[in-house]
Amino acid sequence: MRRKERIDRGIKVRTEGIYAISSMREILYLLGPRLLLIVGLILLPFILQLAPYWARVVNIMCVYALVALSFDFLANYVGLVCLGGGFFVGVGGYLSAIFNTYLGIPFYLSIPLATVFGAFLCTLLFLPCLPLRGVYFAIVTLMYPLLLTRIIEAFDILGGTNGISGVDSFPNQYVEHYAIIVVLLLVLFGLRRFVNQDIGLVLRGVKDNDQSVRASGINVTHMKALAVFISAGIGCFGGAYLVHLYMWAGISLFALDFSIIPIAAVVIGGGGTLVGAVVGTFILVPLSEALRNLGTFRIVIYCVALTAFIVLKSEGIMVYLQRKYHQFERWVKV
Repeated sequence: MRRKERIDRGIKVRTEGIYAISSMREILYLLGPRLLLIVGLILLPFILQLAPYWARVVNIMCVYALVALSFDFLANYVGLVCLGGGFFVGVGGYLSAIFNTYLGIPFYLSIPLATVFGAFLCTLLFLPCLPLRGVYFAIVTLMYPLLLTRIIEAFDILGGTNGISGVDSFPNQYVEHYAIIVVLLLVLFGLRRFVNQDIGLVLRGVKDNDQSVRASGINVTHMKALAVFISAGIGCFGGAYLVHLYMWAGISLFALDFSIIPIAAVVIGGGGTLVGAVVGTFILVPLSEALRNLGTFRIVIYCVALTAFIVLKSEGIMVYLQRKYHQFERWVKV
C-alpha cells in the first residue's frame, strides 16, 4: 500500500533547526530554493550582456535589496521601524566619495571604510532616538535625510547641489556586477544566521518585551545600537557602491525612494523572512523601470499593483510560497 506524506516530514521528525539528512532527495529539497536564488543572481550578468541598460538595473536592484534587508531586519527582528534608508545610503555614498576624491583612497578601500565609518556615524546620530518606539522613531528617522539635504543646499558644502564628481569607477563590468551580488548574498545568508543565534533571540526579545529583557540584566539600548549599526552598515555599503557606479555623489542619494521602495518591497515580499525583501525588490524595481516610458501614468499602475499585493496577499509572497513549499507531498510505501 502507498500513502501521501509531506516531503519535509522526515526531516522535521528527526530534528528541528539542525538538519539531519538521510538521502540526496532531502538535500535537494532543502538546498533547492537557496541554489535557485544564488545561481539565478550569478547568471543574471551573463544573461543580460546584450542588454546593458537592464544589467545596470540589476545593480541598482541589488542596492535597493540591501536597503530593504536593512529595513526588514530592524523592523521585524528588533521592532524599530526605520524610515531612514535614504539617510544610510546618503551617508555611505558621501563618505566614499570624500575618501576617494579628496583623500585619494582607491575604491576597494573607500567602500569598506565608508561602510564602517558610515555605520558608526549613523548609529551615533540615532542614539538619542533609541528610547523612542513605533511611529515616533519612524518619524524622527525620516527627518534625518531631509535635514542633511537642506544643510548641504543651504551651506553649499560637499559640492552643494552639484555634488561631488570625479569619483573612480569600477575597473571592469565583472567587478561592477559581482561586487554587489556577492555582498547581497553574504548579507542575506549572514543575517539569516545571525537572527537565529542567541544574540538574535535577544533582539527578538527586545522587540516583543523589552522590559523583560531589561529585567534580565541586558542593556536594551546597547542591543538596539548594535542592531542599528548592522542595519546602517548594510545601507551605507549600498550608498558607497552606488557612488562608484555613477561616479558621482549628490543630494539625490538622500531621496525618499531609498526609504519608501524598500518598505514596499518588504510588504510585498513578506516581512520577517529577509529573503522576502529581496524578492519584493526584484518585483518592484523592474516594474518601475519597465513602465518608465508611460510617464506619470506609471505611478497609477505601480500603485494599483502595490495595493493589489497588500490587499490580496497581505502576508507577503514569500510567506505564502514557503507555506506551499513545505506542503509538497510524495507517495511512500506503508
